[in-house]
Amino acid sequence: MMKMRISAGLALAAAVTGLTAGAAWADLPVGAPAPEFKAQATLGGAEFNFDLDEALKKGPVVMYFYPAAFTKGCTVEAHEFAEAIDQFKAVHATVIGVSHDDIAKLDKFSVSECQSKFPVAADPTGAVIKAYDAKLAMFPGGMSGRISYVITPDHKIIYAYNSLSPDKHVINTLDAVKTWEAGQKN
Repeated sequence: MMKMRISAGLALAAAVTGLTAGAAWADLPVGAPAPEFKAQATLGGAEFNFDLDEALKKGPVVMYFYPAAFTKGCTVEAHEFAEAIDQFKAVHATVIGVSHDDIAKLDKFSVSECQSKFPVAADPTGAVIKAYDAKLAMFPGGMSGRISYVITPDHKIIYAYNSLSPDKHVINTLDAVKTWEAGQKN
C-alpha cells in the first residue's frame, strides 16, 4: 500500500512538473481570430454582462484564464493584475479574468482579490474556456489552465502565454499591449 501511494505521488509530481515545464494544454495561436463571447461578470461585486465586441471598441483586451478563484496562484495573479491596472488603462487596454467559477463566488473574488479594479467573468459551463482552447486537460469539469491572451480591436490574438505559474502573465501581456500600441502610432 505504501509503494502504491509513493508511485501515485511520483506520477502526480511528474505530471505537474510536465505541466509547468511546457504547454500541457492547447491555446489559440497568435494571429487567430478571437471568438466572440458574452458572459456574466462582476466588478467590485457589481454584476454586469461582459461583451467582448463592446470591450474591443475601446481598445485591446487582455483576457486571462485562471483555474479557480481563491486558490494560491489565482490570488497572486489577481493581485498582480490589480496592481498593474493603471498601466493597462494607460495603454487603453481592458483586463478581464475568466474562470469556471460561478458568479456568486466571483462577486467575492472581485472585491477581495481583484481589489475592485478589473472584472472577472463566470464560465460555469466552460463554453468560453472551450472556445479559447484553455481547458486544463488533467482536470475534468471545465477547469481552465492559466492562459493569457491579448486581443486587438480587429479581433485578432496578438499574444498568447500559458503557464500554470502566475509569474509573468501580467508583465508579458502588458509588454504585448505596449508593443502593439506603439505600432499603431507609426
